[in-house]
Amino acid sequence: MREVPTIEPRRKGRSGMQSMLIPSQQMVAEQIRSAQQGVFTELGILRRRLAAEYGADACCPVTVQRHLRAIADLSFLALQKGEPVSTVTPFWRMVDPTSLLATRLAGGAGFIRERLAAERRER
Repeated sequence: MREVPTIEPRRKGRSGMQSMLIPSQQMVAEQIRSAQQGVFTELGILRRRLAAEYGADACCPVTVQRHLRAIADLSFLALQKGEPVSTVTPFWRMVDPTSLLATRLAGGAGFIRERLAAERRER
C-alpha cells in the first residue's frame, strides 16, 4: 500500500504560494529504485518526479537528502553483511561521485564510482 503524501502550502516569492511535497523515505526509495541502472541521475530530477507524481509544485530538498543519507546507510550496511546488490536500494545512482555529498555518504565516492561502473558493465 502506498503512503498518503504530505503536501504543505509554502510561500513562493513575494506574492505566491506553492504546494511542497514532504516525501516519506519509502517514496524516495521507490524513485531511486526506478532510476536507470549505471547512470547518475540528479536529485533534482528525483524531486521533480515525486512532485509530479503526487500533484505538488515542488518536493522538499532537505527531506529528500535526509532520506537519501538514511537509505545509503541501510544499503551499504546490508551489502557489507553480504546481501545481494539486487536486494538493496541503489542510492549510488542519485549521487554524483565528484560531489561533496558522495564523500559524506556510506562507502564514499569510491564506492559510488565502483557501483556505477559495475552496473554499466552488467547492462
